[in-house]
Amino acid sequence: MLKQFVRRLPIRSREFRGSTDYWVRRYRKGRNSGGGSYGRLAEFKAKAINEFVETHNIEHVIEFGCGDGNQLTLATYPSYHGFDISPHALDLCRSLFANDDTRRFSLMQDYQNETAPLTLSLDVLYHLVEDDIFDSYMRRLFAASTRHVIIYSSNTAENPPDQGQHVRHRCFTDWVIEHMSSWELKRHLPNAHPYEGDVREGSTADFYFYQLKTN
Repeated sequence: MLKQFVRRLPIRSREFRGSTDYWVRRYRKGRNSGGGSYGRLAEFKAKAINEFVETHNIEHVIEFGCGDGNQLTLATYPSYHGFDISPHALDLCRSLFANDDTRRFSLMQDYQNETAPLTLSLDVLYHLVEDDIFDSYMRRLFAASTRHVIIYSSNTAENPPDQGQHVRHRCFTDWVIEHMSSWELKRHLPNAHPYEGDVREGSTADFYFYQLKTN
């Protein structure tokens, strides 16, 4: 049975107007994608994904939630298309990769059913606080892949009341079992740097590698 997504959710203040608004305003104010896209956490993520791309001969990657592009500077994907909800984040990405025609960037609203052998979701799921946005994002993430999906996220229904309003942890693996029966979890890779109080040095997110089932 699907577990309950909501447990001890923090009270939302009137200033918080949803996940989309939060990230659009965050990048507009000149802030970045957060500690998970920098330093040793970014290096851990890059190593895991780059090795997967090489091992499985992945030629093209789609990412939903590319952020400011700093994580991508460590990537060795042959071809990449990143989507995000923030125009300001995409401006940062295009500036970073202005001389690299293997990297493309588009607004999420401009997604036109493009597909790739591998789709990515990195540090995104626990920032989708609304059920409908979470659901549509997950369906798009899996529909856009022809073979592999890599998710880097927390996977718990516990939500401490003192966490940020833009955070909502979910046991997303239950959602996949319930709604994506043609996919199977092939590997769970625990974080090399678990969270110990500093979001710049550790994370509650792990890697989850999904593959389309074969008959």
